Amino acid sequence: MIVSVKAKNLNISSQKVGYVLNRIKKNSIDKAIYVLNFSNKKAAFLIKKVLKSAIANAEHNHGLDIDNLVIDSVYVNNARSYKRFQARAKGRSNRIIKRCCHIIINIKERN
Repeated sequence: MIVSVKAKNLNISSQKVGYVLNRIKKNSIDKAIYVLNFSNKKAAFLIKKVLKSAIANAEHNHGLDIDNLVIDSVYVNNARSYKRFQARAKGRSNRIIKRCCHIIINIKERN
């Protein structure tokens, strides 16, 4: 059984999240949490929250054993972007795009 968890509209770009997700792809849950604990990235903190939510859902909602869980697949998608303007010299302005993303983590029980 595959348990899927989504975190939507996180205030970080999908490129920054993708670097951290590639490090935990296809690993066991213990190893993934170990890697995320020792990462200094903001994305690691957000991914760890989503992963812990997936583990809790697998245990309480589906009755899966935590020790046998592995990460099946991880995805990151672009979400809507906030468009802001920054004042510049001589009455001009620059456009600032604040990017957001969706994180999707699928975990399953090892056979």
